[in-house]
Amino acid sequence: MNKPILITAIISCMIISSCKKEQPPHPQAVSVNLYTVKSQKVIYYDRYTATAAALSQVNLHPQVQGYITGIFFKEGSFVKKGEKLYEIDRTIYENNYNAALANLNAAESNLKQSQQDATRYEYLNKNRAVAKQIYDHAIATLENSQSAYKAAQEALKTAKTNLDYSIITAPFDGSIGFSQVKLGDLAAGGATLLNTISTVDPMGVDFLINEKLLPYFENIQDNKMPPIDSLFTLILPDNSAYSFTGKISVIDRAVDSQTGSIRIRLVFPNPKHALRTGMSLVVLVHNLDLTPQLVIPYSAVVEEMGEYFVYQSKDSVMSNSDAGESSSTASPQRHALFAFQRKISLGAIIEPNVIIKKGLKDGDKIVVAGVQSLHNGSPITQKEGSSNVNARTTR
Repeated sequence: MNKPILITAIISCMIISSCKKEQPPHPQAVSVNLYTVKSQKVIYYDRYTATAAALSQVNLHPQVQGYITGIFFKEGSFVKKGEKLYEIDRTIYENNYNAALANLNAAESNLKQSQQDATRYEYLNKNRAVAKQIYDHAIATLENSQSAYKAAQEALKTAKTNLDYSIITAPFDGSIGFSQVKLGDLAAGGATLLNTISTVDPMGVDFLINEKLLPYFENIQDNKMPPIDSLFTLILPDNSAYSFTGKISVIDRAVDSQTGSIRIRLVFPNPKHALRTGMSLVVLVHNLDLTPQLVIPYSAVVEEMGEYFVYQSKDSVMSNSDAGESSSTASPQRHALFAFQRKISLGAIIEPNVIIKKGLKDGDKIVVAGVQSLHNGSPITQKEGSSNVNARTTR
């Protein structure tokens, strides 16, 4: 073979070789843990932010005017019904009472005298022994004395009431707050706020629910749901569990048209006064739905743009060329696992798990560990020892 022909043959081989398409590198399979979805009975609690509220609360105002001459309680303490709390200067009210009492005694004496005169003149009038004018005058005097006596009685009642109002007592058993007045302050009748007193045992707890849940809570209130222990429990501000359970007391009369919510009031025993008015709490409402639920580990959930997904494992058949293997060293085809995104709808979160309302069914296999390394269609391999999870109760 001459030299030009040899060179041409070499160049042709090089051109043919360079024209061959390079196969892209086959993506490496990601090692993951898989979980088989299975329906199961779940015990969980719905959580609601709540506020402690006194069942009865009263702002104390004086009924009469005067200077504060006595304060007889410890601020922040528990007081009993009828316990003396404040005293307003009683001098003027005692004087008014004594004067009214004296006027009543005088009116009573005048009435007795008028009654005697009227009786005597009535007898004389029947026997025509006295002038008619004198008799009429005696009867008029008696009527005036009777009216004066009634007026004196009412005046004494008013004076007694004002005297009693100079002492402010607790209207019921409860907790009293900081005094808004000090000794020597002038209190205006019906205007000056002295203090606030509220009941402490039992204690109300208020929270809001969506109007769609109203029938459910009405059935609970009407005892149409199966009885269950710990239906309503509380989480205190320090995240500890309150030791007493509650029950529904009141469902508000109307739904808020702006928010579509309605207020529920629960009642809890509060013998140790651990709950205080205005305290921020979390109400846990025990789930009464005994229908099996789909529960998966929350670690399997991926959030994108406000939507939730999981990676579902699917078994696919791969050809030798897909696998990047030589036909001389492998069987014609083999099975491989791939991870595909599946949109889901979440239900209640039961840490570390979550209930799935839509998107999955029994028997589906999903990735529960390694989701950070996946994209839609990623090849995967299952780690040895992948295990299922069990839902547990959250309190």
